[in-house]
Formats: sequence, structure tokens, C-alpha cells
Amino acid sequence: MGYLGGFLVTFRQHGPKNRVTTQYSGGRMFRRKKRNAKKMDVKIDKPERLHGRHVLNRYEDGMEKCIGCELCSAVCPAKCIHVRGADNNPTSPTSPGERFGWIYEINYLRCIHCDLCVEACPTEAITETKLFEFSFTNRQDAIYTKDELLVDLTGKPQQLAWEDWREGEDKNTSGWMRATAASGDANFTGVVSWSGELGHGVRPAEEKSE
Repeated sequence: MGYLGGFLVTFRQHGPKNRVTTQYSGGRMFRRKKRNAKKMDVKIDKPERLHGRHVLNRYEDGMEKCIGCELCSAVCPAKCIHVRGADNNPTSPTSPGERFGWIYEINYLRCIHCDLCVEACPTEAITETKLFEFSFTNRQDAIYTKDELLVDLTGKPQQLAWEDWREGEDKNTSGWMRATAASGDANFTGVVSWSGELGHGVRPAEEKSE
């Protein structure tokens, strides 16, 4: 009798009188979603400092900003960043200085988008875009390599097959969230926080507040 009672409860939940459950399990809701598919396919506006998918930036001359210091990997609480530096070729350097990021990987199955890697980077090489709608069908796609993270020579991020990029999501990346942030040290209030350096993910210098 207990089994039959359980089936009876199930049938009642999916019956025509139960509108709350029916809208999730019936064909009527599916048809409604299909009709409104285009209307629903609109992203809401994102906050200016949203923490989304990372990018590795370049300078205007095309040189990479990453110097392979591994500070982002050291500060990451989820241990999702793997970096290895290597010495630059003296005749054809990859980045300014002596070293560059030879290996750079981010495991998005672990990443919590805390932005601490952006905080730690001394050259603003790693920043986060506004893209947050991306999914994977296998583990390999979830581990982004340097080639996938590095922006192209025009400063635009790579747009991969499983990412839903929309207009403006590659602009005004996370950037400065240090002592100049609203919740930071009061001594930095009104101090220009953006240096105006060239490269993707770097905005013009902020105006000093009155």
C-alpha cells in the first residue's frame, strides 16, 4: 500500500489542477518558452567591475604584459592558476624585461572569480572581462591555455565556441580594485587610480574627484 500511495502522490502533483508544478513539467510551458525564445535571449546589464572570464593583455606594440612572476598563481585561493616563466630571447623578446609567461593556464572548474589575481599582478597583465556566460562539455575546454587567454594583436580577447560574447563585454574590464576602491584605504580617496597605460583592459586615467 505504501508504494501505491507514493504513486498516487506523484500523479496528483502532475495533474491538471496543480498549476504550480504543471508549468515546469507540461508541454504548455515548453511552447511558451519557444515563442519567447528571442525575447528571453537578452542579457541584463552587468556592473562596471564584474568579475568574468580572464584575459592576458598586451602592450600597444604587441608585446605581452605577463612577465611570468607567478604572483597570481601564489595568491589564488582556489589554486586554479598554473604559471611558469622563462627567459626572454634577447634578440626577439616576448615581453619587456628578462622573463615572460611561458605557460599560463586557468582551470575554470576551480576558479571563483575573486579577482585576487588581478590585484596581485604588477604589470596589469591579467584582467577580467564582463563575459560570464560560458560553459563546457569536457574538462579540457575548461582549462584555458595561454593561447586562449592572450588577446590578439588588436587587443581583443579570443572568442571561443562555448562562449556567449555580446557587444561591450570586452570593455572596461575589472582592473583596479586595490586601495583606490570605494572600500579601500581612505587616504587614497581622490587619487588617480588608472595609469593610462596602453593595452586591452586598461582604461584612460580616472579624473581626480573634487
